[in-house]
Amino acid sequence: MISKYIVDYSLAFQFGIEKLRKINMFPISKQELFTLVATIQKPNNYTQLQQFFNTPIKFIEVSEESIKEQLENFETYYEIYHLGINALINSKQNHDTNSYIINMTENIIALAIKLKSSDIHIEALKQSVAIRFRIDGVLKLMFNFQYELYSLFASIIKLFASLDISQVRLPQNGRFSKIFDNHLYDFRISTIPILNGESIVIRILDSHNSKVMLKDIGFNKNIFNSLNRIINLHQGMILVTGPTGSGKTTTLYAILNTLNTVSKKIITIEDPVEYNLIGIQQININEDIGLNWTLALKNILRQDPDIIMIGEIRDENALQIAIRAALTGHLVIATLHTNNAPDTITRLLDLNAEPFLIASTLKAVISQRLVRKLSYNGGYSGRIIVAELLECDNTISKYISKRKNINTIIEYAKTIGYITLEEDGMQKVKDKITTLEEFYSRIKI
Repeated sequence: MISKYIVDYSLAFQFGIEKLRKINMFPISKQELFTLVATIQKPNNYTQLQQFFNTPIKFIEVSEESIKEQLENFETYYEIYHLGINALINSKQNHDTNSYIINMTENIIALAIKLKSSDIHIEALKQSVAIRFRIDGVLKLMFNFQYELYSLFASIIKLFASLDISQVRLPQNGRFSKIFDNHLYDFRISTIPILNGESIVIRILDSHNSKVMLKDIGFNKNIFNSLNRIINLHQGMILVTGPTGSGKTTTLYAILNTLNTVSKKIITIEDPVEYNLIGIQQININEDIGLNWTLALKNILRQDPDIIMIGEIRDENALQIAIRAALTGHLVIATLHTNNAPDTITRLLDLNAEPFLIASTLKAVISQRLVRKLSYNGGYSGRIIVAELLECDNTISKYISKRKNINTIIEYAKTIGYITLEEDGMQKVKDKITTLEEFYSRIKI
């Protein structure tokens, strides 16, 4: 992998990109005794390289994809590298570096958006600063820069997010907005101290995602039809479950967008609010001023809502308030961390909810994951949802009330059309939408 090295992009610029395309190689760095060059396979004749760089050539073997990526995105990579070098030169000469590092950071963000990344990770290592993008749920190392750039990066990003530039010993959180390609993006920032400096994560929030409707999520036809009916109930509790990164927030927002009309008052409690939903009242948890989950939940019912969305049921107290709201004529939609839909019932019991209260309020549980989709070139591009929906009809409600074994509930649910998470995923494998390897790496049942 070329990106694990600190690449001197001026070498490729000097040699010529078209020449490199023909020989399928990419120079990485020039040392005193040799020039390091990436290649798919060590060639028999590399006199041209030796003569140009005036040093012996040391080869490292990499994948064809790694070289192709560098050559295809070279102009962007070179621009980012060039700005970084200028920032370092100005820093050493005690000149202003802001314009260079701002442009460099904005170029990195623009590249991340172009590649449809959800997060940018900037990590201070022992001798370098690594830039990684999370693309389709997988982290990919994009750049390694000189360590001296770390403090410049950190200062500019904190400046963007109105954070304390001098604070490097405690975690900080913030956000900012910027326009890229005539489109407004929101960015959520998290910094945390690590051994060699800080780890900085930039979450990219595309406002287009806040407008997604339930029909756009990608549920199979049966789940979509059932869920579309269930969310129009006047009261009860609907839970969306799955691990971090499984698309729960997108599903919640899609449900809210589908339900959002002038005749309904919808209130959300989130930590933090990711997208601003027009016409919906959103509460942003702020522990620093005492606006915690308990306080928000206790007061939300006084606002006369029709629908309540709780970003996450975290403890027994939150669950009790959610159940009380569902019992008193409200539709409650919330998330919970469980492996699958049936396990959610067990989790609710573990949180000391009375079985008869669960039976009275729980209408459905959606459990979901995101898996990468196959593209025609043999790799992956984009992601698709794998999901299961457990609808709690009168029989399942009775089973819950009587604390029936979960396997009994599952066996009955299958007789009324319940399709498990694994079965939905395997169907997508059969349909060649994803691969078996990808499916099992994400599902982890």
